[in-house]
Amino acid sequence: MPRLGSWIEPFPEGIYVRPADAWVDPSEAKEKALVTHGHADHARGGHGQVWATPETLAIMGVRYGEQNPVPVEHGETVRVGEVDVTFIPAGHVLGSAQILLEYEGERVVVSGDYKRRPDPTCAPFQVTPCDIFISEATFGLPVFRHPPTSDEVRKLLDRLEAEPTRCVLVGAYALGKAQRVIKELREMGHDAPIYYHGAMERLCNLYEELGVDLGELRPVSEATKDEMRGHIVICPPGALNDRWSRRLPEPITAMASGWMRIRQRARQRNVELPLIMSDHADWDELTTTIREVNPKEVWITHGREDALMHWCMINQIKSRQLNLIGREDEDD
Repeated sequence: MPRLGSWIEPFPEGIYVRPADAWVDPSEAKEKALVTHGHADHARGGHGQVWATPETLAIMGVRYGEQNPVPVEHGETVRVGEVDVTFIPAGHVLGSAQILLEYEGERVVVSGDYKRRPDPTCAPFQVTPCDIFISEATFGLPVFRHPPTSDEVRKLLDRLEAEPTRCVLVGAYALGKAQRVIKELREMGHDAPIYYHGAMERLCNLYEELGVDLGELRPVSEATKDEMRGHIVICPPGALNDRWSRRLPEPITAMASGWMRIRQRARQRNVELPLIMSDHADWDELTTTIREVNPKEVWITHGREDALMHWCMINQIKSRQLNLIGREDEDD
């Protein structure tokens, strides 16, 4: 009797689905690619054909150039080779999807990156029972328990109100995190203009085109120091302490990331106001999700594999580690 999931093979460059002759999130160009979302450690250009949600395909078009796309809506099932493939919301960023693969009575879910808490910029994670659940473990240690998002946004607004002659400069990953920070601020009633680094423009514009209302945004390049006093500025994490920031009015340096739970990381970045906001599941969300999905096996793709594998063992769930290349600890 063949072992469970014998038709799926993990390779360093991605997960190969043999009866579909297709790869999930390959880091190298392939003839057929099933892509969970648009971050660079999961998506790239150069594939022969790309199956992904329309939003992910639009993001890939902006970031990596024109694709040969096969759009698949959330909840839609398509046939690829001999495999039924369904894209299911992952709650990570706009367009992100888990990929359900069904073949000869077996169900495998490749979750990509995911989170469980509400995000006003994307569809929420949907629990999908399966035989094999392929999960990330970016924050797969019990120390990582993310606080309520509203608490972190309130910290940001309180600091802005306390020092109205300065600005708060928030470092946020350009795809997903920046737009989420902006939208969370709007949800909390902050309707003032928000200024942005030029690197944010294309993706913020795309989010607007795809139906995510971000309110009034203004480029830093067209503003004076005085105009930005008492306002929030969004930039890529790499721009927090570079020469570009000198044009800002006494910036209070903040960063939105799950890694801000680790004080040493905040100090290394010279972050004055750490904001613990993650687009990945924390420890409780990882373990809760596995319990709810109730798989026979858990395959762990990247992150803190050992702790999650140990948790699976004591809960009598078979697990294995997949050594995929290019799965980085992004600025989350």
